[in-house]
Amino acid sequence: MSNKLNPTSDPHQTIYQIRLQGHLDRQWSDWFGGLTITLEDNGETLLTGPVVDQAALHGLLRKVRDIGMPLLSVVRVDLDQADASGGK
Repeated sequence: MSNKLNPTSDPHQTIYQIRLQGHLDRQWSDWFGGLTITLEDNGETLLTGPVVDQAALHGLLRKVRDIGMPLLSVVRVDLDQADASGGK
């Protein structure tokens, strides 16, 4: 799956990247609110997408806890920097 970020039409949404240890099947995308699931070569999973507010972010983090995958990082993505670096 692509890791390219697309600006949302809602200016109140923020793009986040949640990095997990281990590979998560792409079938989990719906459960994680449609976030893009990228399987990294180093064995990590990157969940990327818009999150409407802090409550929604905490809900996603509870889901990570519930599936028992180690959480490595949570990063808010600056779309200007992501566009300048080719979406990486």
